[in-house]
Amino acid sequence: MNVHFLAQDAARRGPLLIVINAGSGHHNTNDEQAVMARVFTQAGREFEFLPIDAPDQIDEVARRAVRQAKASGGVVVAAGGDGTINAVARAVLGSGCPFGVLPQGTFNYFGRVHAIPQETEAAARALVGASVSPVQVGQVNGRLFLVNASLGLYPQLLEDREAWKQQFGRSRLVAFVSGMASLLQTRRQLQLQIESAGQVAALRTPTLFVGNNHLQLTRVGIAEKDANAVVHGQLAGVVVRPIGTLALFGLLLRGLLGRLGDADNIHSFSFRRLTVTPRGRRRVKVATDGEVSWMEAPLVFEVAEQPLLLMVPAPADRVEVA
Repeated sequence: MNVHFLAQDAARRGPLLIVINAGSGHHNTNDEQAVMARVFTQAGREFEFLPIDAPDQIDEVARRAVRQAKASGGVVVAAGGDGTINAVARAVLGSGCPFGVLPQGTFNYFGRVHAIPQETEAAARALVGASVSPVQVGQVNGRLFLVNASLGLYPQLLEDREAWKQQFGRSRLVAFVSGMASLLQTRRQLQLQIESAGQVAALRTPTLFVGNNHLQLTRVGIAEKDANAVVHGQLAGVVVRPIGTLALFGLLLRGLLGRLGDADNIHSFSFRRLTVTPRGRRRVKVATDGEVSWMEAPLVFEVAEQPLLLMVPAPADRVEVA
């Protein structure tokens, strides 16, 4: 039997191994688990919750879920935000196991772009009736990303926002103010050499952003041809030409209004493999789906050879993005 046939069989009848992050979004985890359990019980599906009690446990819990799913012919399910979904997907990719998503975060770009309901009960019902469909995965130096990856200003914004949240609490206002404070600080421009499809170019930019999510790219207004590239086997790159602080504020406003691609100092492009060499840096901070880590240069952004075997809702259960 081939891997796809086995995955489809698991999707229809296999046990659900649910890796659930108690810290994602604004949900009450106990209430959410009770709703999921009721739906799965009514559908006659076996299931088990594998809770993540601390951030440093997520990789081991995800690997345990994959081991159990492979042994039982089951489905690995991530219940959480984009960061949790990314971590569980890392463990699942290449395992042959189907991958389900129960969105619990704030933005949920990955779930939304695949028409997965955002409300817990609807998402659980959709999961029960879902079937496997291969979806594209991005990688940078072998590290998976489902939504985006970046270096330069954007990872710094994420780190600063997390520091502010630890001091002042989690809210959209705190996130907004921390972003404003970050932009007011002087940042060095990145000196990058980029190579793709035999073409080499040098550029200066405060940030390089690589997208793998059509919804996020279109929401901020990236050019249609580049946003659409991610549904046709490519990734989308976005660079900002060297600009001052005031112009950065202007770009932020354009992004909020969905008009980022109209800005003269924004350049977007599509590719399947991109090699990025930062001048004068052997290591660089890279953000993948909101998580920041250090990576060795050069950085290789590419479409992963293997797709993720995603549990996609049946047509009647799909929630189309407006």
